[in-house]
Amino acid sequence: MASRRYPISADEPDDTVLIIQPDIKGAVGARDIKAQIAEIESLTRAIHLDHLQTVICNVSAIQPGAFLGKGKRQEIADLIERLHPTIVVFNYTLSPVQQRNLEKEWNAKVIDRTGLILEIFGERAQTKEGRLQVELAALEYQKSRLVRSWTHLERQRGGAGFMGGPGETQIELDRRIISERVTKLKSEIEAVKKTRDLGRKSREQVPFPTVALVGYTNAGKSTLFNRLTGADVFAKDLLFATLDPTLRRIELPNGQKAILSDTVGFISDLPTHLIAAFRATLEETLHADVIVHVIDCSREDYKAQKSDVIKILTDLGIEYDQDDRIIEVYNKIDALDADDLAEVQREVRFSERKCAISALKGTGKDALYDQVSAILSRSFKQARFMMDAANGKALAWLYSHAEVLDRKDQGENIEIHVMISPADLSRFVNAFGYQPVQSP
Repeated sequence: MASRRYPISADEPDDTVLIIQPDIKGAVGARDIKAQIAEIESLTRAIHLDHLQTVICNVSAIQPGAFLGKGKRQEIADLIERLHPTIVVFNYTLSPVQQRNLEKEWNAKVIDRTGLILEIFGERAQTKEGRLQVELAALEYQKSRLVRSWTHLERQRGGAGFMGGPGETQIELDRRIISERVTKLKSEIEAVKKTRDLGRKSREQVPFPTVALVGYTNAGKSTLFNRLTGADVFAKDLLFATLDPTLRRIELPNGQKAILSDTVGFISDLPTHLIAAFRATLEETLHADVIVHVIDCSREDYKAQKSDVIKILTDLGIEYDQDDRIIEVYNKIDALDADDLAEVQREVRFSERKCAISALKGTGKDALYDQVSAILSRSFKQARFMMDAANGKALAWLYSHAEVLDRKDQGENIEIHVMISPADLSRFVNAFGYQPVQSP
């Protein structure tokens, strides 16, 4: 069979994929094999690959050189000869040696789970920061995998000065070029991060509190974002439909304003390259006043997905169980049968940090608003003002932005007692000149 090397591209609908799904005996924390297969098939659809077949491989012991045993490798080689897939996707992390040996033995392009996710991120990134982060992650991943099936990597070449000295192999040159590009990308990302930090500091000076949506990919974060903001962010039943962070202002029923942030979805075994590369973006979550963890409770494995998200948040420095900013939102209740719905309702019934919703239909939105408002109002303080009765604009502003606890009309003056956020208190004083007065 002639060697075939094709790029993964949305512009090439003829790209076909054969999926290899290892079932490792005794693996700690292993997911249900059906859930693993459904997810990897969804990932290949997300990159516009035509799925040919999924092969489940029982693995009693991982072979250091090729992952699979000789008999199973030959069985797959025969299948590749018959199906002629463009790409073979291995739903596990392969070492560079394993990947190279499988490519040579199967005479086909092989990518592992990490490589596939990187391809998806590369296609989806829209902002400058997103593209820089994806490229950095891809280069860090590729740096140790240059020994692949491309023959030019085996040549030696001469050269002068910056192109490499005599006898430098092409692979050494490629690694050096990659290292230089990685250094440049890190510098550019640091510059973007400083700009993001300035933006965050300017919001803190306004300041609006921030509410960050996090969750497993395809949990419905973007649908919820659209429901709460009235925006039209791309939301589809597709893994990693949203990659770049999106910010919108929202107003809660009590008049409190906040910034809502929708970030990239998480996934099990998220490549460490991506966690490191997207740390700057995910820092929006670290600094958020409220973290809304969106969970797709319509999935059989939603508890495993929840655990995956908790692990990544923990890696980012968030102590999940102790962090009182976190609200767990059990989404897609419209897709549950009566028994499963009752189970979820029991889960959330007596918790002030859990609620059940349907982002698609808007069910449960008020309960979520109440919980977000409760967290944000913890920083609220009481203030009392003596105001001119004729200053209707200032009075209307307080009724719009604060909770009025008491009001006493005293002829030309009004004494008004309110519960107000520090941000709105500062804005009111700056806009109208009234200073809080001490209670008599």
